[in-house]
Amino acid sequence: MSSEVSKSFLNAFITNLGKYNEGELIGEWVSFPTTCNEIKTVFKRIGIGQADEFGQIYEEWFITDFDCSIKAISAYLCEYESLDILNYLTSAISELNTPDLEKYTALLNSACDSFSGIADLINLSFNLDCYDYLPGISDEYDLGYFYAICAGMYLENIPRDLINYFDFEDLGRDIMINENGAFYDSGYIRRNENNWVEVFNGTIENIPIKYRLIC
Repeated sequence: MSSEVSKSFLNAFITNLGKYNEGELIGEWVSFPTTCNEIKTVFKRIGIGQADEFGQIYEEWFITDFDCSIKAISAYLCEYESLDILNYLTSAISELNTPDLEKYTALLNSACDSFSGIADLINLSFNLDCYDYLPGISDEYDLGYFYAICAGMYLENIPRDLINYFDFEDLGRDIMINENGAFYDSGYIRRNENNWVEVFNGTIENIPIKYRLIC
């Protein structure tokens, strides 16, 4: 995985709603994160802000399609999603370094924790220290072996010549259940005791100015 997410890792097809209701699909793909000037240019090209034959202004738009390379994000996207919030989300993810991006992706694709919407996904990017990601641990046996041998948390009183007979898989299964952890892409992820901080409350006003698009 590269050290940065591609600038076009999320694309949205923005459509003129008025034209769509008239039977025309007039829209354009936009790559996120993007800029206020780019959105204004796209709106102009697809007719937002322009008048129809009766003098009514086309003001409304919606998103008819998404293309996202982080597939787990797709489940949280909807046709009337705020462009400002999309830009905040993609900017926050694009600013992650490689280890944090791997952890972020693992969290979204595993059952380690649940998220209810894009606001949660944005906050997740600021709360990755609330999770531990152990790469190279792909199953219960690996997990049990790591805790018992590598971390030295078990087997202190078991003679060395009996270690090969120990059930590392059963130990790993118990650990995963107790920690509510999950495996993803040859790694193990778990919630730790760090406190989750809500950086974004879900409102446009709470988005930093530099990420806003409808200006």
